[in-house]
Amino acid sequence: METDYYDILIVGAGPVGFSCGIEAAKRGLSYRIVEKGCLVNSIYHFPTNMTFFSTSERLEIGDVPFIAHGYKPTRREALEYYRRVKEKWELNVSLYEEVLGIDGEAGDFRIRTSRTVYRAGAVILATGFYDTPNLLDVPGEDLPKVKHFFDEPHPYAYHKVAVIGAGNSAVDVALETFRRSAEVTMIIRGPELKSSVKYWVKPDIENRISEKAIIAHFNSRVTAIREGEIDVETPEGIITLENDFVLAMTGYRPNYTFLESLGVEIGEDAFRTPLIDMETFETRRSGIFLAGVVCGGLKTGRWFIENAHDHALRIFDCLEQQYIKG
Repeated sequence: METDYYDILIVGAGPVGFSCGIEAAKRGLSYRIVEKGCLVNSIYHFPTNMTFFSTSERLEIGDVPFIAHGYKPTRREALEYYRRVKEKWELNVSLYEEVLGIDGEAGDFRIRTSRTVYRAGAVILATGFYDTPNLLDVPGEDLPKVKHFFDEPHPYAYHKVAVIGAGNSAVDVALETFRRSAEVTMIIRGPELKSSVKYWVKPDIENRISEKAIIAHFNSRVTAIREGEIDVETPEGIITLENDFVLAMTGYRPNYTFLESLGVEIGEDAFRTPLIDMETFETRRSGIFLAGVVCGGLKTGRWFIENAHDHALRIFDCLEQQYIKG
């Protein structure tokens, strides 16, 4: 079954996808936003007690004020805010609908989803990267005790927890579970924590490691996971640790399989950066654009919500000049 024709089909109902929908509405263009999960799905999967690095005004979109109780908003406040943005702009969003493929060409795309087939003149992929974790690629990683997304610390109380990673997420998880009486061990590939760890948190984790309240194995990696234990390769050799949960805070990446299936070419650089025109954000498949953090490839710190506000403007300027002639 085919639906009506849209000027633009937007994949991803996150903040940048919303910005694209708002820009389409401002310009009087027809659009639809399709999201495989819930509204702002990535933010929903952030840790329950997470606080954003940015202040609320830097996250605002669509001239909708973001009022937070503290200097920096929480995950819960962000979820409420983006619901208000959706309602304010009456955004045309389809949730829990997965895009399966895109046929046709610019001006006459057919976007196949888990529900229907949409027709559109152009497609914007604002899919982010948070849905696809960097895997350990070790035996036992598929066990239920291995988590790549952290929700809240309470379930890990009084258990032996291995936290893998050296960045902000790993440090936050280690401290939060430690303070709920978990027995925490950090497994870190390099010789030290990342320099990007928040300056107000770094002394805390370093002190906990120094006093051995949290055990840290540097220059080490997990080589196998089993029920009740893990193997860790350390500079002194392989050791086996008792273990109840593995919290792998190893970062995330764009869904390259999905992008390439839609005809998006990926560069051969170290960051596997999608090949796009940096002025218009158009990919090498005419009429298909990328927007937001997905543009940075594995360099996931290149783009954020707050510095990707102009992506929608550039894309729609290009659309109106090249693909939408009134």
